[in-house]
Amino acid sequence: MLEPFDVANPAHLAAAAQLWTVACGPDLSISQRFVAYNVEPHTGKRQAGQLVVSHGQPAGFVLASVLKGDPSASSPERGYIDALAVAPTTQRRGHGRELLSWAEGWLHEQGCTRVTLGAGFQPFVPGVPDELGTAPFFIQQGYKQSPRHGVVWDMSADLSDYDTLSPGRQTHGVLVRPARAGDEETMLSFLRREFNGGWRYECEELLRAGIRLSDYILLFSERGIDGCCLVSFEDSLRPLDRFYMHRLPHPWGQLGSIGVSVDRRGQGYGSALLDGGLRHLRCNGVRGCVIDWLVLVDFYARFGFRTFRKYIMLSKEMDQAIA
Repeated sequence: MLEPFDVANPAHLAAAAQLWTVACGPDLSISQRFVAYNVEPHTGKRQAGQLVVSHGQPAGFVLASVLKGDPSASSPERGYIDALAVAPTTQRRGHGRELLSWAEGWLHEQGCTRVTLGAGFQPFVPGVPDELGTAPFFIQQGYKQSPRHGVVWDMSADLSDYDTLSPGRQTHGVLVRPARAGDEETMLSFLRREFNGGWRYECEELLRAGIRLSDYILLFSERGIDGCCLVSFEDSLRPLDRFYMHRLPHPWGQLGSIGVSVDRRGQGYGSALLDGGLRHLRCNGVRGCVIDWLVLVDFYARFGFRTFRKYIMLSKEMDQAIA
């Protein structure tokens, strides 16, 4: 039996966290706080979900979302399956297909013509975690790997000895520092100019939600802000559950998104910004660090990071989803 997912019901949030954790295993476990964060309302976001209830107990759940009214951040024709999990004891009974079919139908009703697994606005995952071995299930349902970036990575490092990696790096006369009161509009202007999509949208929403400003690290050149990155600590607004750091040493931290102006790339500005962000994390006690959702593996490897988790990026056209 399907039951609408009630984002205001703590029992539903707890059930989703438990179902995800038992389905995905301890390395991908999440908390109720993380689920609550991922279902908070955002400007223009529509989200809905369903629970499978078997013998009076939650047996699986799905969440789907779409962004309307901000086409720069995401096409309104693109929908997302944010999360889908079925308890191992009730798998192979058709619950996964039932939940997926419901989510695809709901997204079709929202006017979506393409469905993507993960990679939404408050993502549980950027794609299908390769370690779960579930990609073939979705491929059987008509999903295909992205031809451009079919695989993305999380990378990790222990920052306890990060200083040993830093000598000789050039900063090109730039200033890298945490954001502070008064930087908000200049930072948003930079993001609107250079990253007027998901990163700009995320920043606007985080500022509305009251993010600690110093969790944004800014790079200043002679002309103003030319780079920006976001970091997260264990007490940050964004829960660290999403980065699945359970095998890393405490304290934990995360870095990303990170980017510099188009006309400053290839000149060392990205390295200076990354170095400043990592130093900020380390100076605040972080050891286990993840930089998430990457394709430029070789660049981050220069800073001591190694591939940590692999995701398969899958999507399909909605006419196939509804067939």
